Amino acid sequence: MSSRNQDTDVSKFLSYVLRHAPEEAGLTLDGEGWVEFSKVQAAVRTRFGISDADLARIIEENPKKRFTLDGERIRAAQGHSVAIDIALPPSEPPSTLYHGTSAANLSPILADGLKKMDRQHVHLSPDHETALIVARRRKGDVVILEIDAGKMQADGQLFFKSENGVWLTDQVPPAYISPITETGI
Repeated sequence: MSSRNQDTDVSKFLSYVLRHAPEEAGLTLDGEGWVEFSKVQAAVRTRFGISDADLARIIEENPKKRFTLDGERIRAAQGHSVAIDIALPPSEPPSTLYHGTSAANLSPILADGLKKMDRQHVHLSPDHETALIVARRRKGDVVILEIDAGKMQADGQLFFKSENGVWLTDQVPPAYISPITETGI
């Protein structure tokens, strides 16, 4: 049985290799980000010495549901910086989505909008509470942004919903953004 700290280390390792650097674990992702689960098991066993059962538990119990298992394959649900097509169909978003971030980023976001930066998509939360959890990962004061997703979609912007409920889009122009909470939480 692995420890809670080791579970976190394994989860971070999986996120890193399945989203950003598969080659560091000797993995090769296919065009949609999938890799054989047996190869991931071998890489984790080599690095951490945990059982396949513990690996399966860590993936299943991941509170952020960052990983998707499909038969004998696994991939990160979203957040890739490597070029892949996660092959999600466009989806109709709720009228409002949210984004949590550091208050220090507010001025640039209001001037230039939300950009995907080194990821393939901008990540948006379905509710205020989830956005606050995301924001709290940042240091200092945080801000929650309300995104007028309904208007964005009406204006032609595509949205995709990942397997773990995160909403994805290419960008969010400033006209669709309203800061709703700024706090030192």
